[in-house]
Amino acid sequence: MLNDIKKDAQVRMQKCVEVLKTDLTKLRTGRATTAIVDHLQVNYYGSNVPLSQVASVAVADARSLTITPWEKPMVAAVEKAILASDLGLTPNTAGTVIRINLPPLTEERRKDLSKHVAHEGENTKVAIRNVRRDAMTHVKELLKEKKISEDEQRKAEEDIQKLTDQWVKGVDEVVKAKEQELLAL
Repeated sequence: MLNDIKKDAQVRMQKCVEVLKTDLTKLRTGRATTAIVDHLQVNYYGSNVPLSQVASVAVADARSLTITPWEKPMVAAVEKAILASDLGLTPNTAGTVIRINLPPLTEERRKDLSKHVAHEGENTKVAIRNVRRDAMTHVKELLKEKKISEDEQRKAEEDIQKLTDQWVKGVDEVVKAKEQELLAL
C-alpha cells in the first residue's frame, strides 16, 4: 500500500519534470535546433499532422534550419504553418527547400525568456507539491482506516517529502541550465 503510493508519487513527479524539459526545448535560444519546430502542425490534405511527418527538418548551421517537404504541394502548407505559429519566424523558400533564419536574440528578449523559464519552473514545482499533497492525503486515509500505524505514517510522509525535495532540486537544475543557455552569447 505505502510502496504503491510512493511509487505513484515518484512516477508523477518524474512526469512533471519531463514535461518541463519538453516545454523548454521549444524555447528558442541563440542556437538553431529542430526542437523549435517539432510541435508545429501542418494541414496535410485536410487533416493536421506533425511537421516531421510531411518534411525533413535539419540544422543547416548555428543560426538556420532547413525544411524539405517530401511532396512539392506541401511547401505552401508548411510555410503557412510556420507563419501561423507563435515562433515569430519568417520562412524563405527556394524551390522545395524552406530555410528559416534565426535572428540573434536581443538582451531584452533573453531576459524575457529567462523570466518565462523561471515561471515554468515554478509551475512545475507547484505540480510536484500537488503530487506530494495527494500522496500525503492517501497516507492519512490509510491511517484513518487503521490500515497503517502512526509510525508507518510518519515514515511514509518523510519519504514522500524527501522525494519532493529531490524532484524540486531537479527542477531547479533544469531551469538553471536553460537560463544559462539563454543568457550565453
